[in-house]
Amino acid sequence: MSKSTVSIVRYEKPRESVRRAVDLCRGLDHLPAGARVFIKPNIVFWTRAVNFPKWGVITTTRVVEDIVVLLKERGIDDITIGEGTVLTNPKDYETPVYAFKTLGYGELKNRYGVKAVNVFERSFEKVDLGAGVELKFNTDILNADFVVNLPVLKTHAMTVVSLGIKNLKGTTDIASRKKCHNTDPEKDLHFMIARLADQMPPMLTLLDGIYTNERGPNIDGRMRRSNLLVASADVLSADLVGARVLGYEPSEVPYLAHAAKNRRRALDLSDIEVVGESIEAVTAFHNYDFPYNQANTLPLPLEKMGIKGLSYPKYDLSLCTYCAGLTGVVLAAVAMAWKGEPWDDVEVLTGKVMTPTPGRKKTILLGKCMYQANKKHPEIQQMLTVKGCPPKSGDVVKVLHQAGIMVDANIFENIDHMPGLFLGRYEGRPEFEEAFFRVNVG
Repeated sequence: MSKSTVSIVRYEKPRESVRRAVDLCRGLDHLPAGARVFIKPNIVFWTRAVNFPKWGVITTTRVVEDIVVLLKERGIDDITIGEGTVLTNPKDYETPVYAFKTLGYGELKNRYGVKAVNVFERSFEKVDLGAGVELKFNTDILNADFVVNLPVLKTHAMTVVSLGIKNLKGTTDIASRKKCHNTDPEKDLHFMIARLADQMPPMLTLLDGIYTNERGPNIDGRMRRSNLLVASADVLSADLVGARVLGYEPSEVPYLAHAAKNRRRALDLSDIEVVGESIEAVTAFHNYDFPYNQANTLPLPLEKMGIKGLSYPKYDLSLCTYCAGLTGVVLAAVAMAWKGEPWDDVEVLTGKVMTPTPGRKKTILLGKCMYQANKKHPEIQQMLTVKGCPPKSGDVVKVLHQAGIMVDANIFENIDHMPGLFLGRYEGRPEFEEAFFRVNVG
């Protein structure tokens, strides 16, 4: 059996480093002449309200442009960049336009004729992924002749790592994304993610590790300047090596274990040839898990603050992306609202599978799924509900106040400004350069 090739290259210079990573893995050797190419970056989040840390969260424009140049050199004229960014309002079509503009994709259009599309404004097609799994994918990527997959090299609080296969979730419709976060203990998030690449066109995957993200995938992670590129013409091989680079055995990443089994591949990298840098030379452990107390009822930082009278059980795989983003804001607001007096035995439940703890005085059901699952639960003494999908921030404030947790409503009214607070971690550190998210002027 021939081995898949994965290249590991240290990022040093525009054009040259990406070119070397692609050439070493022969990633474009099977690019058809005159191909329609779909480029899938990772733009996991955006806000128009403030500047926010993009390093380790969003694929660098530097890598996107370098890939475009390589494609143009091979005579490719039909190039589409596509993404489905998660936003507070799923029907917000202005913010993706702003994101594309800010990242310089308009300039890429002027220079190279590249198109940029918000997949939520395009059509979707149902795809049978086997084992009873059907999801809807963006039509543009399905009908491309070739895909260039450009995820960030980062960890993920639920899936351990978020790499090439996981990045393709951003081409599915909202209903499919929610479907991945289901209540089936067998066909869970890991099971679903493992199949996302199975019906894709031929693909080059290049993991952008110029900046990496510990406890990702979003802005509340810890970013590092790592200067790494990992590339392969086989997406699973890229992910297996990427996991090792982040400090994890592939067997520790459930979706990779599923994917390897589905494809009858080894998890020990025995069928992969690594070229360029060795894995051992570049591995740096990146934690993925947000720490909770021993009982998993409060994030550890909140317990260390001395917070009493509140249980906020740790997220599970059924918590979809939209509620997960809101949960981070709620926890931050709760921390700011703590004044040292115990709250009145309040429990906040999220996701789709949590059940109330017997004896709690007040139970907050956060989100439509949690409300539907527990609205008739006999153990609830006082039920406080937020029924929206996604939940409206004003409704969240209302129920927290009803529970006696007097969060600042301004935090939720200005929710799009909160990401700017995370910039303080990186101010004054020269290795964190905004220039990586602009088109190269050289």
